[in-house]
Formats: sequence, structure tokens, C-alpha cells
Amino acid sequence: MTSGVLIVESRPASPEEAAAYHDWYDNTHLPEILKVEGFVSARRLESLDGDTFLVIYEIDGDVETAKAALGQAQASGTMSRPQGVELTPPPIVRYFRYLGPAS
Repeated sequence: MTSGVLIVESRPASPEEAAAYHDWYDNTHLPEILKVEGFVSARRLESLDGDTFLVIYEIDGDVETAKAALGQAQASGTMSRPQGVELTPPPIVRYFRYLGPAS
């Protein structure tokens, strides 16, 4: 069972950059994050209006430890730079902890 999630909401910088955005996410960014200690799976979702995308990364283990490991990986310069991602405003990034059994 996962102990938490990282949720990231983002969008392509423009319709012309949508293909680069999806290619970078699917073929570069997701594999890079899933190599980081604590991150065990990822799911991408598209809003019904098709202009916003959500990624749910499942975390196994301590959420704060996984968050720190991702920060270190990003700071090390080994992770790729975003391709085609709208950065103004920046993506919305939020971590959540699992609270208890499902009802």
C-alpha cells in the first residue's frame, strides 16, 4: 500500500508545443521520477476540456523522505529540463499523506 502521493497539475505552453510536452512527460520525465527512491508508480489524466493534465505519483515509504530525494535529484542537474510545459504560471505541485483505511 502506498503511503502518499505527489500530484502535479500542468499544461502545454501552447497548442504547438503539446506534442513535445506529452513526449517529454511520457518518455523522459515519468521514467526519471520513477527512478527516485520512494516513487513507485505514476498515472496521467486529462481534464475533460483537454487543456490541463494531472499526474498522480504514488509514494511508498515516508513522504517527506521521497520529497527530499526528488529535490536532491532535481538539484543535482541529472533530471531533464521541462519540454513544452507552461511555466507561467508554474505547475501546481502538492504532496499528500495517506490517512488511514478506506471506508
